[in-house]
Amino acid sequence: MRCPFCSADDTKVIDSRPAEDGSAIRRRRQCDACGKRFTTYEKVETIPLIVIKKDKNRETYDRSKIESGVIKSCHKRPVSAEAVTKCIDDIENTIFNMEVREIESTTIGEIVMDKIKDLDQVAYVRFASVYREFKDVNTFMDELGKLLTSNSEKR
Repeated sequence: MRCPFCSADDTKVIDSRPAEDGSAIRRRRQCDACGKRFTTYEKVETIPLIVIKKDKNRETYDRSKIESGVIKSCHKRPVSAEAVTKCIDDIENTIFNMEVREIESTTIGEIVMDKIKDLDQVAYVRFASVYREFKDVNTFMDELGKLLTSNSEKR
């Protein structure tokens, strides 16, 4: 493993343990050259998941796209980085537990919306406004109405 600080090739594993969700191995490493420590995560390589976009083009699944959307929707909200990471992990686990080789981007979007609703309601509305491509205020108000209705039903 290459050191992210000095780019030396020689590092040693100091500690290994399962990651919090059990889907990866967390390894603490130390560089033999500079002595700095860093963490790596080892995951089982799976068959690549193909995402079918709205225009029917296909591309490989990219976690960073989900991360970007969730982080943008949570911008300046009282949501911890840990909660965001857990939400993204939950989204990814839901997707991969479906055990499909191809998935529609709309299905991913709905999963994200479902998970983000529990994370922060303002983040949910922000994500929904981009994902559902609200054309006007009425569409936006309809989505808010659904959110308010589901909140009152939970009480």
